[in-house]
Amino acid sequence: MPLTEEQVQIVKATVPILKDRGTDVTKLFYKTVLEEHPELNNVFNQTNQVNHHQAGALAGALYAYAAHIDDLGALSPAVEKISHKHASLYIQPEHYGIVGEGVLRAFGQILGSAFTSEIHDAWAAAYWQLANIMINREKQLYSEAEGWTDWREFRIANKVKESDEITSFYLEPLDGGKLPAYLPGQYISLLTDVPSFGYLQSRQYSLSDAPRSSYYRISVKKELGLDPQDPHAHKHPGWISNILHDEKKVGDVVKVSHPAGDFLHDPDKDVDGPIVLLSAGVGITPMISILNTILQRNSAQPVSFIHGARTTSTQAFGPYIKKQARAFKNIRATFFVKNLGPNDVVDRDYDHVGRLTLPKLAHTHSHDLYLEDAKTKYFVCGPEKFMSDIRRGLIDIGVDESRIKLEIFGTGDLPS
Repeated sequence: MPLTEEQVQIVKATVPILKDRGTDVTKLFYKTVLEEHPELNNVFNQTNQVNHHQAGALAGALYAYAAHIDDLGALSPAVEKISHKHASLYIQPEHYGIVGEGVLRAFGQILGSAFTSEIHDAWAAAYWQLANIMINREKQLYSEAEGWTDWREFRIANKVKESDEITSFYLEPLDGGKLPAYLPGQYISLLTDVPSFGYLQSRQYSLSDAPRSSYYRISVKKELGLDPQDPHAHKHPGWISNILHDEKKVGDVVKVSHPAGDFLHDPDKDVDGPIVLLSAGVGITPMISILNTILQRNSAQPVSFIHGARTTSTQAFGPYIKKQARAFKNIRATFFVKNLGPNDVVDRDYDHVGRLTLPKLAHTHSHDLYLEDAKTKYFVCGPEKFMSDIRRGLIDIGVDESRIKLEIFGTGDLPS
């Protein structure tokens, strides 16, 4: 049932409240809901509970929703991203009931008498309006999963060290069944036990190869952090990445979701115009999937692979990418390295010293950006500031925003 005009105005009127107190509401919500429904600890990212990133993301989502309650089309990209994330975690309609009741209760506890029955009813209607949109979209995604509607067991068939920080994991289904194809750029969720928490935890990892029928490959950066046993530590390490690197061995079993995500290159549709892949750090992983898919199809589509890394020892796939650029006329590769090692050789190990920035790239390698072709598509993945700077730089030099795709690695999958 749609909101009344009065309810729309009531929700919009709460925008200043959400700006000031939204995080207080969501922190209380998560604290309470996890006490009352401890099974949800297996769903929510515990690291993001400790650092309150999850609460901040939910507060931001509530604020954005209230601000655009009369223009839901503006939220469509964010809703699509979140729906894919939910589908990769097998979120069910009943979870929305738990969350809705908990958020409304937290609103009341934080705002007290200011949370009138009119505000409660308006927000209840608004919540279920959005929840039903997402439930229906997630139902559609589940129906497209070819019967794969729950966690599936995979065996780690191989581990390959790609750099000082990144290791590739080759995952084969334990049931021996054929794997559905995915679109390059998509990710899977991986679920495993974390003894330090006493809960199962999942993380999302981009698929880092062209679609194969017998295995999936992910390439995982080991996220270092403070000692998780230190009670004074405010930032925890990447729990799952450390477990995968240090504890999981070939032959061990993990649980995997159906591929998901809307950061993708459709090789059947996106055939007009060059592809420019701009990445930094572990943001290289979905780009490898896109590159390998184009190579797998023997496509002549021009591809410019541009990557930035701290050092050549932390940079994954460098020699492989350069080899493809030498072998295929339609592939170009440009590497930026911030800190050189004593044995690094220009043209062999790197092309430029320093951070990958658009002004530097436009000045030295503007031809690699294919700016003269209005059909060029740009894929950007890496740290948030890197993506923000690249996106703004491309727009400033005349690239239409519709041709720029960003992959946000982080809580909520929402761009700033």
